[in-house]
Amino acid sequence: MANMKTIAQNKKARHDYFVEETYEAGIELCGTEVKSLRAGRVNLKDSWCSIVDGEIFVNGMHISPYEKGNIFNKDPLRERKLLMHHADTQLHRLAG
Repeated sequence: MANMKTIAQNKKARHDYFVEETYEAGIELCGTEVKSLRAGRVNLKDSWCSIVDGEIFVNGMHISPYEKGNIFNKDPLRERKLLMHHADTQLHRLAG
């Protein structure tokens, strides 16, 4: 997996805030969301993460509905679960 492509970055967050640490995580998506992401139709501008019962979720991330997805499209702003290795999460530090 050495040739992984970055699909989206929140450049404004790095401009407005001092980022001390970064983490890499997967994200739980539905089929049409994957197709929209591959087309680059995602906006991280107003997104943030929350920790609920030991799990991390991203909120406010907008994935545009897939044009050919019709009834299978999900809410563009729905909460999505982030997938991290347990050793990487260190939730007690993140929840601070």
